[in-house]
Amino acid sequence: MNAVLPRDVWIESTAEAAADFHPRYDAQKRTYRYELGLSPVAPSPFHRRWCWPVSAALDRGRLDSAADIVVGEHSFERFAKAGQPERGYRCDVVDATWADTDHGVRLMISADRYLHHMVRYLVGTMVDVARGRRPLDDMARLLACDPDLVTSAPAPAAGLFLHRVEYPRSTSQE
Repeated sequence: MNAVLPRDVWIESTAEAAADFHPRYDAQKRTYRYELGLSPVAPSPFHRRWCWPVSAALDRGRLDSAADIVVGEHSFERFAKAGQPERGYRCDVVDATWADTDHGVRLMISADRYLHHMVRYLVGTMVDVARGRRPLDDMARLLACDPDLVTSAPAPAAGLFLHRVEYPRSTSQE
């Protein structure tokens, strides 16, 4: 299949699914990654399509601390462009970790579900915390739906990638 798909799509593996399988609603965990370009080459045409080239220095300790705060079950209403009131705003983030890359840092974030633009708003706010433009406790106050706070602008879409979707193992008899 990879030979006939566009170059920007790749299939790692396949498995037979039940007739009532729904790829969106049956997923148990989704992992996104977000790339921040911090090196001098990040704005180049070879890298800027795949990252957010951030020109200012970031406090890595504050960036890591901001990510730690979002882990757990919280209301992410403040971190969403639009919600799904019928499904609520609660999401369970099981992991949010920044790691060094060749040209910057990468956020890996895994949750049971996401709201519209949630990861981009989280990254935009975390970057402002790491730049010193916001206090670290804004992350917790936003998760507590403090009516006096709004998130920072969302991070650009260019750095965001769906990395992995996990489904329950099939329990059907073959």
